[in-house]
Amino acid sequence: MSEHHDGDGAPPGAPQDPQDAPAQPQEAQPEQPPPSREELERRVTQLSAMLEDSTSRARETQERLKDTHERLLRVAAEFDNFKKRATKEREDAQKFGIERLLKDFLPVADNLERALDHAEEHDLRQVIEGVKLVQKLLETTLARHGVTGFSALGQPFDPNLHEALMQQESDAPAGTVVSEMSRGYKLNERLVRPAAVVVARPRSGDGPPAAEPDGGSPPGGAK
Repeated sequence: MSEHHDGDGAPPGAPQDPQDAPAQPQEAQPEQPPPSREELERRVTQLSAMLEDSTSRARETQERLKDTHERLLRVAAEFDNFKKRATKEREDAQKFGIERLLKDFLPVADNLERALDHAEEHDLRQVIEGVKLVQKLLETTLARHGVTGFSALGQPFDPNLHEALMQQESDAPAGTVVSEMSRGYKLNERLVRPAAVVVARPRSGDGPPAAEPDGGSPPGGAK
């Protein structure tokens, strides 16, 4: 017995294509009730508070930035003024740093000038005494500023304090300072100028002593 096919060729009772199946009606979602007036007011109040807080923080941040900017400007201006003052003080120190020293030495110059002015009117011994007083005043003024002179005469040659200008035959031990061309000076125990000296060397045995130029190095191992 032959099977009966319908118009689309599918045998009766065969399962149908899901696409051909009629659509099932979906369940309707229940509608959410609109928020109440109180809820809306609460939300508006909450948002307003958040906006006010954000605005307040932004205002505070802006004020802090403004204060910081003004403070930096003041610091920059103060630093610029400091540099200008430091530059001026340095320039003044270079120009007028010896003002106090100059004031202390002006009386020395005055006394020396007076001594020279009266040199022709007074006895030579009085002139010498006046010059000695000027020299004493000069030494006192130097000492007040920490400058002290020292003599090397009769001392062993010291390369740290003395400068040998020449050697001279002498009965003194070799390397002894027998003559001083100029005194040495110290400023608060720091050497300012070495003493320029003549250093002894043994006699040759014949002929008179002679002072001879030398390169600055005395005999006997002294420098």
